[in-house]
Amino acid sequence: MKDVSIIVLDFGSQYTQLIARRLREDKIYCEVLPYHTKIDVIKAKNPKGVILSGGPSSVYNKDAYEVDQGVYALGIPVLGICYGMQRIAVDFGGSVIRSDHHEYGKAELFIDQSKNSPLFENCENERTVWMSHSDKVDVLPEGFTPIAYSANSPYAAVADEKRRIYAMQYHPE
Repeated sequence: MKDVSIIVLDFGSQYTQLIARRLREDKIYCEVLPYHTKIDVIKAKNPKGVILSGGPSSVYNKDAYEVDQGVYALGIPVLGICYGMQRIAVDFGGSVIRSDHHEYGKAELFIDQSKNSPLFENCENERTVWMSHSDKVDVLPEGFTPIAYSANSPYAAVADEKRRIYAMQYHPE
């Protein structure tokens, strides 16, 4: 079986195929798999990283989509985007709430370069990003630090550098 550079776990986001396309445009081999893919299937593909896509649901819904927790123990970088970020927050003991101000469209992102996160290596301190969410992380899980914020999201991007788990509320694709 061919090793996969990146696996994108699809939580139903309208942007999942765009994430995959952007990776492929950068000559990165990737596969899109459903969010409920079992860890043994993921391990067999020997990925170098996993991306948890966004999705239309809320993590606090009774029937919220979940990821096999073994993904976090693979020892490879994991990136959560939008719903993926919220999933990571809840999975590690943080909390997500309904935002008073929903963000749809352009937002200004402010990067905290003092954190020296590889996620923002060679990036300018400020940039315009695309938000599409009505929920937001309210309490960060232990081990995570904020590395970027927007006017409405104090945790627009977070990182647990030790476990190499990263998450962003906005859509970088």
